[in-house]
Amino acid sequence: MGIDKTTPLGAINISIEAIARVAGDAAQSCYGVVGLADKRSLKQGLVALLKPQEYVKGIYCHHHRKTKGYEVDVYIVAAYGVKITEVLSEVQKRIRYELEKAFAIPFQYVNVYVQGVKEIK
Repeated sequence: MGIDKTTPLGAINISIEAIARVAGDAAQSCYGVVGLADKRSLKQGLVALLKPQEYVKGIYCHHHRKTKGYEVDVYIVAAYGVKITEVLSEVQKRIRYELEKAFAIPFQYVNVYVQGVKEIK
């Protein structure tokens, strides 16, 4: 499943992998983010950091029915000792900005979930 977009030059299908890569790179660039985690990691009891080619496991994108925009769920591992609310706010802003800049479509909601906290050495 991807996002279908129509432009004056034709139709475009944006893959979930492309969205995950842009959102994952944006999240990784924020202070206080150690990495992305699998969205199923809490059920499994293990929190492993994802490599860039695996970002699709830590990001879920879907169409928001009420607002006709898109919603992105991002699962991260935060750094120990940072103010998590500030990190989450910055991650939300950065991901929304990068996605809207890259794909020129509105992303109404960017939900960030902390799957774990890890100490940086």
